[in-house]
Amino acid sequence: MTATPGPGTPAAAAGPRPCRRSPLAPTEKDRTDANVRMAVTVEEAPWLGWIVAKALMRFAFMVANNLVAIPSYICYVIILQPLRVLDSKRFWYIEGLMYKWLLGMVASWGWYAGYTVFCNIALAGQELTMKIRLRLLPKCLEIKMCPIMPSPHLMSRSRCLQVVAQMMWLMDHIFKYTNFGIVSLIHGDFFIRQGRAYRDQQLLVLKKHLEHNYRSRDRKWIVLFPEGGFLRKRRETSQAFAKKNNLPFLTHVTLPRFGATNIILKALVARQENGSPAGGDARGLECKSRGLQWIIDTTIAYPKAEPIDIQTWILGYRKPTVTHVHYRIFPIADVPLETEDLTSWLYQRFIEKEDLLSHFYKTGAFPPLQGQKEAVSREMTLSNVWIVLIQSFAFLSGYLWYHVIQYFYHCLF
Repeated sequence: MTATPGPGTPAAAAGPRPCRRSPLAPTEKDRTDANVRMAVTVEEAPWLGWIVAKALMRFAFMVANNLVAIPSYICYVIILQPLRVLDSKRFWYIEGLMYKWLLGMVASWGWYAGYTVFCNIALAGQELTMKIRLRLLPKCLEIKMCPIMPSPHLMSRSRCLQVVAQMMWLMDHIFKYTNFGIVSLIHGDFFIRQGRAYRDQQLLVLKKHLEHNYRSRDRKWIVLFPEGGFLRKRRETSQAFAKKNNLPFLTHVTLPRFGATNIILKALVARQENGSPAGGDARGLECKSRGLQWIIDTTIAYPKAEPIDIQTWILGYRKPTVTHVHYRIFPIADVPLETEDLTSWLYQRFIEKEDLLSHFYKTGAFPPLQGQKEAVSREMTLSNVWIVLIQSFAFLSGYLWYHVIQYFYHCLF
């Protein structure tokens, strides 16, 4: 039962109410937009189909690549054990050569997907090629990505054979359980477990590992990630720590952890008689000191701050991108070795990294050196011929070892 308003009432004066459209009923504009979206989806279907098909083909190739390359590497290392006893230096050189080839294969996955790297070297008047002859300590920045992503691309160039062969990585223990974990274990890389409960114990293990494996395997490079974890996982904790201790608020990087850096410097920096670090001058080339000589500080930046993760690197579904890497080189003599001073020094470097990345994400380039109008960068490239050769060697080795193992299996059983 309804009430009808009488004449002269406001409702009657307003006249009949218009019929309201149901909120669930789509308007003409909504239907048009839906048709447009459907048309775009239909037009993009072939492209999406190609992306999926390409990703599946890449994944299948990489599975096959791992199945032949990594077991072949292990088999070669096993049969070369007599050489390790007779001539350890030559053994580790050959092992480093195969290690470089494996890194080259990983680098090629991103290279052929269009993920290129440009490098900026902030060292006016000197060449990086001169520095790679020295004992170096690269200190890398990891931004929300698998740390090894740009590094194989940078280090697997044919000119850097000696660098890769004599390199030791420090990485999160989770990478021990990846396909490349067994290779890193054989090569002598160190897997560090994160967390306060493991910190002191892991630093002692790291010290022993350096004493037993660094010089005995003729290592001259150490790759270290002082932030100690992924940016997306550590940023909030780092910012809370900075606020509590009146430190700068960082968004593109996190405050570094100095424990591993402190252990490395104390274990591997040669000391003069007065206790100061020996290194960083031209005489280091002549005397060939066994201590570290330089720190190369590496900052990695991505367009729109969107990093390349391991899935993208393998499947290649993302459009081609350019990763920019900024290098700064510090003589080891300029690096303080006392704990408090070293902590301040590391914090200052990461504050500078924040400024570098802020400039990059605003302008699309790192700031230029004094006297330059714009930063000079060069593209890091891979040789197609070299990639074909090492891939061919990997598959031929896999075929060879398959038949060798099959022969011994039939002989035994």
